[in-house]
Amino acid sequence: MALNELASKPFARRDFLRYSGMVGAAAAFSASLAACSSTSGSTAGGASAGTGTIEAGISYSLSTGFDPMTSSGATPYAANMHLFEGLVDLHPATREPYLALAAADPVQVDDTTWEVTLREGAKFHNGDPVTVQDVVYSFERVLDKQNASLFAQFIPFIKAAKAKDEKTVSFALNYAFPLFPTRISVVKIVPKAVASKDQAAFDAAPVGSGPYKFVSATKDDKIVFEKFADYNGQYPAAASGMTWFLLSDAAARVTAMESGRVAAIEDVPYLDMDRLKSKVDVESVQSFGLLFLMFNCKEKPFNDVKVRQALHYGLDTESIIKTALLGNAKAATSYVQETHPQYMKADTVYSYDPAKAEALLKEAGVSSLNFELLTTDTAWVKDVAPLMLESWNKLPGVNVTMQNLQSGALYADNVDSGKFTVVAAPGDPSVFGNDLDLLLSWFYRGDVWPKSRFRWNETEEYTALQKELDAAVKAKDESGAKAAWAKAINLVAEQAPLYPILHRQLPTSWDSAKLDGFQPLPTTGVSFIGVAPKA
Repeated sequence: MALNELASKPFARRDFLRYSGMVGAAAAFSASLAACSSTSGSTAGGASAGTGTIEAGISYSLSTGFDPMTSSGATPYAANMHLFEGLVDLHPATREPYLALAAADPVQVDDTTWEVTLREGAKFHNGDPVTVQDVVYSFERVLDKQNASLFAQFIPFIKAAKAKDEKTVSFALNYAFPLFPTRISVVKIVPKAVASKDQAAFDAAPVGSGPYKFVSATKDDKIVFEKFADYNGQYPAAASGMTWFLLSDAAARVTAMESGRVAAIEDVPYLDMDRLKSKVDVESVQSFGLLFLMFNCKEKPFNDVKVRQALHYGLDTESIIKTALLGNAKAATSYVQETHPQYMKADTVYSYDPAKAEALLKEAGVSSLNFELLTTDTAWVKDVAPLMLESWNKLPGVNVTMQNLQSGALYADNVDSGKFTVVAAPGDPSVFGNDLDLLLSWFYRGDVWPKSRFRWNETEEYTALQKELDAAVKAKDESGAKAAWAKAINLVAEQAPLYPILHRQLPTSWDSAKLDGFQPLPTTGVSFIGVAPKA
C-alpha cells in the first residue's frame, strides 16, 4: 500500500503491519496496543499496587550514567526502562508496543508529517508536568550533533519536532518512514528545565516520568528505586521500592538467588541452571544478543578482509557453544538470529574450516600472526574466550594472547583510543527495538562504531552498505526492501569488520513464590514493569 493512502488518516494498525512488515517491523503496532491504551493503572495479577519491595541481582556494573540521551550500558538502560517513558514504549518482555506518554496512536498527516498527543496529567518525578516543550527538547537534544547521542542514528528520518498546541507535538520527516510509530520509542522524554541546567548532574541523578523514581546508585554496589505515586500511565509501580544489587560475580548472583536475598537474577551461569531449577524458576530465552568479533580495520593486517575472514573460519564455534555455554547459543548464520522474523541466511557462513583459514592467511601474505585478544570480563565471555584462543592457536603461524577487561575500561582506554587489534565482546541493541534497520544501524551507522571503534567508515564497502540500508527503509514494495536487506546482510557477513560469532540464549532465574507477573527477557537485563511482589 502506498504511504500517501494513509495521508490525513489516524494511524491504522492493520495497514501499518501489512506495510512495515517488509522492512522488519518485528515489534510493529499490533492489536495489543489497543488493549494497552487504557490508563486505568491496573497491575499485574491483580496485586495491590505499590506494596512490598523487590530485590534483584544484576550482572553488569554501572559503566555509564543514566541520561537516556547518552546511556547505553546494560544496567543503566535496564534501570531507565523503569525511570523514563517514551511517547511509545516497547514492553521489555513481549517487545510489543504500547502507548506511554502518548495519549493515542500517532497520526500520519501526510507522507512526512506525524502528530502525537500527550497523556493528560503526566508528571515528572520532581512534580513538574510533562509538556510539549519537554518532548520537543528531548528529540532536539538527541538530534543535536554536538551532543553525540548514540540514539541519533536511529532517528535520521526526523527533520524537526515542534509544538502544534499545548498537547500535540508535530514531527516533520526528512523522508517517508513507515516505522515512525514504533521507532520513536528510542527517545525518552526528559524535563527540559532539569536536563538543560546541568547535564552531568542529570546523568548522575535522573528525573523521568516512569513508574519508579531514582533514589541512589553506587558503582559496583546497588541501585535503589522508589514508587512514583503520581505516575498515571499503564504500568504503575507494583512495589513500594526496588533494590538492584550489582553482582558482576556469577557465584555471588547464584548465592543471592539460592539464599533468597533476591527474587530474581539475570545472566544465570549455565553450569548452575539445573541446580537452581530444583529451587526456583529458570528459563533460557533465545535472543539477538551476540558475541561479536571486532577488528581495528586501520591496523595491518586486519585491514585485509581475508585476515578477518580467516579468524572467523578458524573458530570451532559449535564446540565452543557446547563446552562453554552448554548448548545455550546458536552459531551465527546471519547478522540476526534464526528466530528473528526477518532472518535470511547470509551467503557467507563461517563454519569451522581451519584449512580455509590457513589458505586465506596465505593469500593475504600473512605467515606469522601475533596479536592480543581483548575481551570483557563478563562471566560467560571469560568462559568462551580461552576456547577461542585454543582454536586460533592451532593454526600454523598464529599466536594469540588474551586480556579480560571491565567493559568501561575496554572501550574508554583501548577501543575508543584505537589501542587494540581484535576484540570479542557481547552486544545487544535489540533492547531498543527489533527491526532490521535499527539492529543494523546500531553497529553500522553513525560515527560511534564504524568510525571511532572498528574504523571501517572510509571504505568503499561502508559507503555501499549505507546505500543498501537507505534503500531498504525507503523501498516502495516488499521485494525491493528484502533485496536491499539481503545485500546489506551479505555485505557485513563478507566484510566482517564487526560480526557475530554466536547468538546467545539468555538464562534468567526468579522465584514465582515472591513475584507475580515476572517474565524473562529476550534481551539483556531484567524488567519489573507490571510485576508485583507477593506477600
